[in-house]
Amino acid sequence: MQGNSRSWPANCFRLLLVEDDRELVELLGAALRDEGYTVDVALDGQRGLHLGLTRPYDVVVIDRGLPALDGLDLLVRLRAKAVRARALILTALGTVHDRIDGLDAGADDYLVKPFDLDELSARLRALCRRALELADVLRIGAGHLDVEQREVVLPDGGRVPLTTREFTLLRVLATYPETVHTRASLRRVVFPDASATSIVDTYVYYLRTKIDRSVVHTVQGLGYRLGAL
Repeated sequence: MQGNSRSWPANCFRLLLVEDDRELVELLGAALRDEGYTVDVALDGQRGLHLGLTRPYDVVVIDRGLPALDGLDLLVRLRAKAVRARALILTALGTVHDRIDGLDAGADDYLVKPFDLDELSARLRALCRRALELADVLRIGAGHLDVEQREVVLPDGGRVPLTTREFTLLRVLATYPETVHTRASLRRVVFPDASATSIVDTYVYYLRTKIDRSVVHTVQGLGYRLGAL
């Protein structure tokens, strides 16, 4: 494992790491948590299956040669139960046939060990972006966010159109309604081209002015989370 990237997404993504190499688990788990991912670890396929079926994840990272249940069998079972989390196979098996088997089993991506940390970082960012695109409607209390139209639908049926940045910010909050997002994490995810975290406060103000003050809740000293209409 090589690389020095520290530009991974912030604390709004839930990830399941299924890997039996304890040293690699310790290194990857620490790096992912340090960057703000919520990470659960399974050291064998059966545990990975249990977690994958009972807890919601945005991304699962799966080794192939697992104890108790092979990684591909694990992924096939998850897909058979309609688990929609994005899946990345992380394995030493790297022939073309191996890659085809992984993708046919339901993987969204396939990375061969030894791997570069920067490349893994980029692939996880891409998978997390796709995870944000899964829902067409996101609840906001008695209202909801219409993802296709990029509008907030109010409890009385009224609609509020959003700019691209307003929409992206509210979408992140609505996708993870129980998460308290720091200003720094929201700046990295929603406004990667901005250098100042104050841009987050500006767009929270825009959302509250356009929709309702209750749409975004301030958690004093921590950041923001989704409110309720």
